[in-house]
Amino acid sequence: MKKTLILASVLSAFAISAQAQSSVTLYGSLDAGILYANNAGGHSLWQQGSGAMSYNYFGLRGAEDLGGGLKALFTLESGFDLNSGRYHNGDTGFNRQSYVGLQSDKYGTLTLGRQYDSVVDYLSPLSATGSGFGNNLAGHPFDNDNLSESFSIKNSVKYASANYAGLKFGGLYGFSNDANGFSNGRAWSVGASYGNGPLNVAAAYLQTNNSGGLSSASSAASADQNISARLQRTYGVGANYTYGPANVGFVWTHSQIDGLSSLASGGMSLPGLNGLNLHLDNYEINGAYHLSPALSFVGSYTFTDGTMTGNGSGNNSPKWHTVMVGTDYLLSKRTDVYLTGVYQHASGSLGENPNGSGIANVAAINTLSPSSTNNQIAATVGLRHRF
Repeated sequence: MKKTLILASVLSAFAISAQAQSSVTLYGSLDAGILYANNAGGHSLWQQGSGAMSYNYFGLRGAEDLGGGLKALFTLESGFDLNSGRYHNGDTGFNRQSYVGLQSDKYGTLTLGRQYDSVVDYLSPLSATGSGFGNNLAGHPFDNDNLSESFSIKNSVKYASANYAGLKFGGLYGFSNDANGFSNGRAWSVGASYGNGPLNVAAAYLQTNNSGGLSSASSAASADQNISARLQRTYGVGANYTYGPANVGFVWTHSQIDGLSSLASGGMSLPGLNGLNLHLDNYEINGAYHLSPALSFVGSYTFTDGTMTGNGSGNNSPKWHTVMVGTDYLLSKRTDVYLTGVYQHASGSLGENPNGSGIANVAAINTLSPSSTNNQIAATVGLRHRF
């Protein structure tokens, strides 16, 4: 009897030790509300929105302590529509992230699988649409720089450094897995950030080849991919400064999109752009003020300056002005209610019709169907719970 008790005690100790050395966490975000748009696809729209502020997703992440400052880790994450329960990107299960890797306290983290690029990791947190505010409606037209996490990278190998006195850096390479060509459909990115007290700065670069194809490393994630093109290069810098209850930031990105095959917003493609080249510069100013620990006000302004060339269409200069204002109130650490309004004005042209007439530019607030005019207004009130 005594030996049995000793054996049971030893086995219990081993079980407790194993549990202490490894862990699995369920996490996610649920966001739903009522959304109004004055013009979406040519008509006014009232709808129950899903993910207007931040995407709906759930995931599992886990880690096992291997000793000596080394851990094994994994993440499995799925995006979905809260109102219908449907997975984003068709019926793909883990359509946002799915990776496994090793993490060293001294040398950083190496992971393999489906992951977000360096623009998302380093630059997006300084933008109004990124993890700083988490406002999808404030994204740049067509999410042309992926600051709003429209897609992740399949078949990717990723390195993220440890934190060296505020300095972090990393890079990603996505294999196309295309038997017809090593570089056909591949993607790669690099980025870095530095945070010292109230100041944070970041820079990143992303390149994708033949995005939107079946053999492309770049693929739709939280929403249908908005841009499919022969070659896309995006790079940018950003800074954010916090002073007491307020912070203000600036982000500049340049997106060079060559050989367009589709350009979409809210799942609706714009016609007549096949084969054209679209180059965009996004200049964003954003800010937030915390009136109390629970109540905050946010806002941003983005000027997007574009040039459309190719197919003998000459040079066209589409432009967009996007203004976002909003307020957020925390009911608890994990649950909040919000009210947000967005206005966008478009000008210029996106190209030329076969008869030589211009293709008028239209407003296209991120995640919504494009307007049939050069103006679009949207507002949403909703509830968000994160776990």
